[in-house]
Parts: sequence; structure tokens; C-alpha cells
Amino acid sequence: MTNVKQIGFIGLGIMGKPMVRNLLKAGYAVTVHDSREDASNELAADSAVPAGSPCEVARRSELVITMLPDSPQVSQVVAGKDGILEGAQKEATVMDMSTIAPATARELADLCRPKGVDFLDAPVSGGESGAIAATLSIMVGGKAEAFDKCLPILRTLGKNVVHMGASGAGQSAKLCNQVIASLNLLAMSEGLMLATKSGLEMEKLLSVVSAGAAGSWMLSNLGPKILQGDLEPGFKVRLLQKDLRLALAAAEDLKLPLPGAALVHQLYRSVEAAGKGEKGMQALVTAIETLSGSSLTGTRSA
Repeated sequence: MTNVKQIGFIGLGIMGKPMVRNLLKAGYAVTVHDSREDASNELAADSAVPAGSPCEVARRSELVITMLPDSPQVSQVVAGKDGILEGAQKEATVMDMSTIAPATARELADLCRPKGVDFLDAPVSGGESGAIAATLSIMVGGKAEAFDKCLPILRTLGKNVVHMGASGAGQSAKLCNQVIASLNLLAMSEGLMLATKSGLEMEKLLSVVSAGAAGSWMLSNLGPKILQGDLEPGFKVRLLQKDLRLALAAAEDLKLPLPGAALVHQLYRSVEAAGKGEKGMQALVTAIETLSGSSLTGTRSA
């Protein structure tokens, strides 16, 4: 087991809250902070210790984990007023598990280095269910020594943990994941719409396709939710749109065409325009419903 015993965790949303609970179950002492005081207080009932600021979290912690919405929030929490770097212990580690721009991850690593603090970018894939079950895939960028030190903790949170390379490499891997995931969602939505318009029994269709070459995590986990009309989030449309924007910006810098990602980004924009930005990413199907003039959600038999 790692020598790290005192962990700080900042960002207690859909993903952060179950991740903290898994750390507590594994016996770590965890200090928590969130902009919503009620989120911290809820975890206090599970023996986490609430703190009033990121700086206070850092003073109490050898490792500080952040799980926040976007690059500006992570930069503010790490390097802003009352931020982590104001209170960080020498030889501490900051591990950002949000999805942010690779360039921001590299910038934060550069800011941490003169303070004697290691920085890892360690975004995750697997959604709320993976966070609860501790089966997340975790893609890590940063110094190999810092990765090795944190590996037991990472294995408490995820099932598949891979060191991708230098700072920013974890975030680059996550953006690749999000492009693949979003296009998988589009393929699933179109295939399911074709099935329902063709008069097929949808549960049979899901069963046979999931077991074949077109099977996927999306189909097995989100296909049934779509048929039940369940669009509640394990991962929100609004956050996936942010990830796609980051991926398209990275592609722009690389002069790389990503026509599929650009298309699904625009389709999700129509979902947002319809007021569904806080729904789960499977709400992409509603854009296909609008285009086809047919309903797919809620078609599962009772």
C-alpha cells in the first residue's frame, strides 16, 4: 500500500462523491471540499472531514484530488487565491481527475514544479456507475515516480489504470475516449431508430446485437435506458459537449479533420437547445427522434 494516508478531495458531484466513499472504505483519511456545503456535510456522515477551502484541504493532505467541471475551475482551485498551491505540503501530489484541456494540465504541472509539488492529470471513463463500483478506466499523465506513488490509490478508484506518458497525455487520451464514445452513441441511436421504424421487437434487437460485433458498453448500458425513457444522467450532455469542444480544439491545433465528432457536437447542440443539457448523454437519441419525426424513448415493453 502507498505511504500516502491523508487524501484531499475537491469536487463532490456525480463522480466525486462515490469516489470519496470508495477511498473511505479502503481506510484512507479524506478531507473534502465543494462549493456546495451540503455535499461536504453529506460525506461527513461517512467520516470524511469537511474543509472550508482548497488551501485548507491541501494543508491537511499528502495527495489532493480534484474532480471539477472544466479547465477554468481546475486552474482556479489549484493556482488561484486560497487554492491548493497556497497550502500544499512540500513533496505533495496534486492529481486532477477532471477532463480539461491537455495544455492546461501541462501549465498546472509547470506551476506545481517550483513548489516541490507533483502534478498528475488522471481523467476517468466509466460514468457514475463506474465511480460507484470502482471500475473506472483511468488515463494518467505526469512523472512516472508520482504515478507509482499514487498507483494503489488509483487502483482503489478504478479497474484499468494506465500511465499514458508525460503531463497532458492523460487528458489527450481522455479526449480520444470521448470522441469514440460520442460517435458510438450516435451509431446506437441511429441503429435503434432503424429497428423501431422497421417494426422489430426492441428487447430482442438489443439482446442479439449486444452479443455480436456491434456490441458495446453504450449499447449494453444505455440502450435499455433509452427504451425505458430514462434520460437521467450518469454523465451530462453539458459536460460531454465541453469534452467535444476540447477535442475539436485539439484537432484544430493538429490540423486534423474530425468530421464525425463535429457532427455529433452539432447534434448535441440541438439537444441543449431543447433544454436537455442536464440530461444524460443518451439524450442524443432525442435529436434523432426530432429528425425522424418518430419516438424511440420509452418503447420497451412493460
